[in-house]
Amino acid sequence: MKMILFRKFRVLILMVFLIACTMHIMIDLLPKLEKRAAGPATAGNSGCSCSNRPSEEPQNWGKQRSRTGAESGWPNKHTLRILQDFSNEPNSNLSSHSLEKNTGSADKTEPFKRLEQYSQHGNIDSKQFIQETNTNKIQPVMGYSKLNVLFEHSLYKIQVPGLTEEDTLFNVNTDIRFNPKAAENPEWKNEGNDEEVYVPTGEPSADSYPNWLKFHIGINRYELYSRHNPVIDSLLKDLVSQKITSVAMKSGGTQLKLIMTFQNYGQALFKPMKQTREQETPPDFFYFSDFERHNAEIAAFHLDRILDFRRVPPVAGRLVNMTKEIKDVTRDKKLWRTFFISPANNICFYGECSYYCSTEHALCGKPDQIEGSLAAFLPDLALAKRKTWRNPWRRSYHKRKKAEWEVDPDYCEEVKQTPPYDSGTRLLDIMDMTIFDFLMGNMDRHHYETFEKFGNETFIIHLDNGRGFGKHSHDEMSILVPLSQCCRVKRSTHLRLQLLAKEEYKLSELVEESLLRDKLMPILIKPHLEAMDRRLRVVLKVLSDCIERDGYNNVVENDLDSATANTITSTR
Repeated sequence: MKMILFRKFRVLILMVFLIACTMHIMIDLLPKLEKRAAGPATAGNSGCSCSNRPSEEPQNWGKQRSRTGAESGWPNKHTLRILQDFSNEPNSNLSSHSLEKNTGSADKTEPFKRLEQYSQHGNIDSKQFIQETNTNKIQPVMGYSKLNVLFEHSLYKIQVPGLTEEDTLFNVNTDIRFNPKAAENPEWKNEGNDEEVYVPTGEPSADSYPNWLKFHIGINRYELYSRHNPVIDSLLKDLVSQKITSVAMKSGGTQLKLIMTFQNYGQALFKPMKQTREQETPPDFFYFSDFERHNAEIAAFHLDRILDFRRVPPVAGRLVNMTKEIKDVTRDKKLWRTFFISPANNICFYGECSYYCSTEHALCGKPDQIEGSLAAFLPDLALAKRKTWRNPWRRSYHKRKKAEWEVDPDYCEEVKQTPPYDSGTRLLDIMDMTIFDFLMGNMDRHHYETFEKFGNETFIIHLDNGRGFGKHSHDEMSILVPLSQCCRVKRSTHLRLQLLAKEEYKLSELVEESLLRDKLMPILIKPHLEAMDRRLRVVLKVLSDCIERDGYNNVVENDLDSATANTITSTR
């Protein structure tokens, strides 16, 4: 009797297991079944390009981007183009803007395939696009432009040293060739133009390169992009207008970010809107649990440009259709599964991340439109390696513990004796970054990056600025500790800060004018703009106290040649 009961129990367990497996398979096949069921209806209404009404159940959530000779359906998860998590190791080369290498690649990595699929033999001038000499002025938004006046000032006409092959990120004749006709997508358009210009040999002219590639080629030892480079404004327009062909979640990270690929093969990091312009960071929030704001990323790019650092990759705001431009083109199954319709009939999703990725913190459109920032990708690590450095003034990221610099007033003396801060301009670049962060109120600067090719003699890349502009009513003085401890600054930086404190070059008004060019304007409310002027005065007061105590020559490092310095002095 016991044996019969035992056998029946085993049969019951087996049946439950088989039912569970069947249900799992049916769930995975659901997107394909929905697509097939919707196929005839779609064919019968091919003339309609409208998106689904929010009150209806959205169709084709599993819709895939068609590929010639390839079967539609969910790809292997290892083939998704996702970003690597930001490394916590100081010597790691992984980046918050770097692409994950495909595990199934053959002889060449995906980034090389992405560029070399367009390649043809031959060389072009290796100095093309390396250093822009075009000095076209930024056009005023309306009438008189304070930005144009600022960029006419001699401080914004200082030339970088002459560039050699060692000073350019890419040697164009060996690293990059681009031929859109050889690309896998026959519908590729050259930045929205119907005609492409080719040189008589059949090779595409340099002007036909997409703007993201021109931006990458222009990076050098001294700057991420040159002043008044027309390619940057064109790239900003591309970020807003280019058709989005695929979307995937960025792996890791504390909050949801999406990787968007465009029709011209450019890529950008999308940070969706989480707070309104008027909301401030709650006073009980720790800096490491604060929201990442899309408008902070946009404003940081414009502020960095006005300070003449030019170390933030181009960022633009975009209104994205969650139906057509995310769920209908995503190939990320985990992202697709988080879409739902809210009780207010709005399209929502929440993705996967450490913080704020749940139904309670879902991102909802109105009804399916959502704001976000799009930051242009830097070159892939396989083409241009970057080194990630631990910020010497990194915070503890702990509720109770303090970092060493918070308790040791002589901490900077230790830093000055530690490579790479004991020579070159790295310590001064940290001071630039400190001033930049203080003006934004950004406490979240745990690491920074440099291009490995240039060694220690190069600029710092100002990535990940989403936690800036959180509180306009509070100035976080701890952000300025590196400057007050070290009392060092570049002369060019000091002179620009003094210039931007003058009424005719008022920082808040310049940033406000620059932000008017963004599609999502207004980006910052008035209190945030006024806070920048107030904080600028604080920075100059700290430097003034340092100079009074230690002497001008011991505080201000002269990074200008004598001729330039004399010109600037005479025009002040």
